[in-house]
Amino acid sequence: MFANRSQIETSLSPMELLDRLQAIEQDHGRVKLIDKGPRNIDLDIAIFRDEVVDSERLTIPHMLMHEREFVLRPIMEYVFGGMLVVICAHANKIRSLEAMKEWRNPRTNQRLVSMHSQVRNTSQDEIYTTTTLAAGNSAQASIPTRQTQIMSILNTTPDSFSDGGSNALDIQSLRETAAAHIAAGATIIDVGGQSSRPNAPDVSAEEEIDRVLPAIAAIKSLPEAKGIAISVDTYRAAVAEAAVNAGADIVNDISAGMMDPQMLPTVARLGCTYIMMHMRGTPATMQNPENCKYPGGLWKTIHLELYHRISDAMKAGVRKWRIILDPGVGFAKTQEQNLALLDLGRRSRTNLPRRTRGMPWLVGSSRKGFIGKITGVTEPKDRVWGTAVAVAASIQGGADIVRVHDVKEMAQVAKMADALYRRPVALY
Repeated sequence: MFANRSQIETSLSPMELLDRLQAIEQDHGRVKLIDKGPRNIDLDIAIFRDEVVDSERLTIPHMLMHEREFVLRPIMEYVFGGMLVVICAHANKIRSLEAMKEWRNPRTNQRLVSMHSQVRNTSQDEIYTTTTLAAGNSAQASIPTRQTQIMSILNTTPDSFSDGGSNALDIQSLRETAAAHIAAGATIIDVGGQSSRPNAPDVSAEEEIDRVLPAIAAIKSLPEAKGIAISVDTYRAAVAEAAVNAGADIVNDISAGMMDPQMLPTVARLGCTYIMMHMRGTPATMQNPENCKYPGGLWKTIHLELYHRISDAMKAGVRKWRIILDPGVGFAKTQEQNLALLDLGRRSRTNLPRRTRGMPWLVGSSRKGFIGKITGVTEPKDRVWGTAVAVAASIQGGADIVRVHDVKEMAQVAKMADALYRRPVALY
């Protein structure tokens, strides 16, 4: 049985639970007309903790579960006590957790990797996570040889701190910029219609929608954009819904659902991938001294606060396999803290909350103020070299996605960093 949280709790024994399920079926008027044929309700027990049952009425694990994709996918997400504990045993045949990674769609014979959340490699004690971005495009956290995904920034705001709003409401410019980003190596294009810089003027949701929808349409009109994920950078549920309905694949929320109470249920209903960034306060207040204090430790506190946001998101119905995390470089952080965030806590991840372990991370350091302060470069557009070092450091630290302005240059940086830091384990 799988509910919104991918599991249920019961004090019943397996047989008592079966009796209860069959009573529910009868109450709903289940009538079996054709053996193995369609029915108006069908309740089964696929797995029951680590128990094995083999009787005339009940077999656990379900005998044919490996043939049913709709059963395999939620099992991949089965979380018990914060850990993946799927036991796939039947009689004398044990299906190991390692073997789960080879499960395939019984119809297409394709591996079931695009939707499952966590698969523990028992031999190396690592967790592998795959988060769908778009067709044929995914972020695969903790796989040593994974390729860094390049998220390019496409601003449609006239007051963008970094590119001066060069693309604002100019459809041809949007098309040309998006095409150039894709040619340079972008696999995700992040469309923004509301600046998140400190003290940026606020715009209405309607105006933000009017800015981002033409950009999404411009990207989708490009033949070369097939398979490219489109992200909308917004903290407003109304904008997120309009963008996803227009073709966006991802909602990139700097507030992780804190600035609009409708964001989490909206993302859950849309079923899209959701980037949750760590921030305190709002863009106007985030750099207040109190918001930059982390007495419990920077990384430990960020993980804990994101853990609570993930919990709220899952309660709202957001699937864990759809969540990507962002530590929030430049948001409620000092210069030293920003530098520390470029290392995603590789050495301390095992001591952090389980719910954030193994999840994909996005890091956005491109052209930010702390780079300008360190390098002495005043103009954001001239901070390419400082950004290159920050991008390489974040990839070494474990970033799965890097969000950048200078796509051509940073794509090359990412390729070199991948070659250096993401070699097969056997080569070390």
